[in-house]
Amino acid sequence: MIVETQGILFDNDGVLISSIGSVVRSWRKWAAMYDVPNADGYEVPHGVRAMDVIKALRPDIDAAAGLKVIEDIELEDVADLEVLPGVRALLASLPADRWAIVTSGTRRLIEGRLKVAQLPLPERLITADDVVNGKPDPEPYRKGAALLGFASADCIVVEDAPSGVGAGIAAGSRVLAVLGTHSAEELSAATWVVRSLADVRVTEVDGVLSVEFEPVSIGG
Repeated sequence: MIVETQGILFDNDGVLISSIGSVVRSWRKWAAMYDVPNADGYEVPHGVRAMDVIKALRPDIDAAAGLKVIEDIELEDVADLEVLPGVRALLASLPADRWAIVTSGTRRLIEGRLKVAQLPLPERLITADDVVNGKPDPEPYRKGAALLGFASADCIVVEDAPSGVGAGIAAGSRVLAVLGTHSAEELSAATWVVRSLADVRVTEVDGVLSVEFEPVSIGG
């Protein structure tokens, strides 16, 4: 399949890099520190801003202080962080002004993880610090598209989590979901689902990005 777009908006964790081990360990450690029930089995919702998670878990604490703690923990726990298949080649093939990262992580966290992963810091970046409403609200992807100078309908969102898929669809974008953290069935609201970014190729033709991939069937 080949589709055309003006810009591409990537989520980070679960799309460009895998940090799931760090995320699970770090949030369980944080949960234990803040007396969250069943902390050793806590499963943090994927693709949601840490500030929103903290406010839901412990509305009685200073959320900014709690955020600093989880950032510190996650930035120290990077031993098994890895770049996902196909990512380096795909990013290298893209014009710098035609892609952005739109993440639920803070700027401090995303910059730290990209540095460890030795991935380029994009010229255009939307983080949890840049929005009032995080995913699944469409605000992050609308702002990401605006950074590229396009309407969100003219961009493809690349996501791995239902909350991010919902945000992209609500923003009016087409969404390419990548398997990994969730099943194809859980990502069924996406426009397309692929197994890996290793299966995606992008070329620029006459100022338009041509995106080639083979979608998987839901349930297949």
